[in-house]
Amino acid sequence: MFSKIFGGGKKQPVAPSTQESIQQLRETEDMLVKKQEFLEKKIDSEVATAKKHGTKNKRLALHALKRKKQFEKQLNHIDGVLSTIEFQREALENASTNAEVLQVMGNAARAMKTAHNEMDVDQVHDLMEDIAEQQEVANEIAEAISNPVGFTNDVDEDDLLKELEELEQEELDKQLLDVGPAPAGLDRLPDAPSAEIAAPAAAKKTAPKAADDDLADLEAWAAS
Repeated sequence: MFSKIFGGGKKQPVAPSTQESIQQLRETEDMLVKKQEFLEKKIDSEVATAKKHGTKNKRLALHALKRKKQFEKQLNHIDGVLSTIEFQREALENASTNAEVLQVMGNAARAMKTAHNEMDVDQVHDLMEDIAEQQEVANEIAEAISNPVGFTNDVDEDDLLKELEELEQEELDKQLLDVGPAPAGLDRLPDAPSAEIAAPAAAKKTAPKAADDDLADLEAWAAS
């Protein structure tokens, strides 16, 4: 009752969320940057006023310089505030990122724990042993099915190679027997001719006739 009468028991203000605080800091930064630009323009204007009056009107020139100093002081103050706000905003953004990362990791850990609650390590080992055993049985069945029925594999390959060599030797001996001895006289070549081969008769007749014709042509030329 007394708290209601005298206004006691005030509710504590609700703290803003991280994103709301970051947004407020960004809005404050934008406002201060605009004020910086305004002060820089005012400083430039006062400098121009001081140059304009110069020695002609020292009083006005000095007032302009005094105002410029005040604007510069305000500008320096805003620079410091902006640095503090920027640092605080970056810290909040990092804290927000870390909080989100931790929340995701926590959710993943809880999901993994829930998935493992229905599993037992011993049961997993037993299951893997059963899988390996059934795989071995499957391999034996496949090997048994792949062997042709009624065909034995107990034959020695060396015996088969020896038998094959005997068959090849037998075939070679048979071919040699079928050839037989060579006929008499075929192993000697004919003797080379020792007498001089006579020239053809036509060649012998042609040579003297050609000589007579040449001699007749020579005599005719000398008589002319």
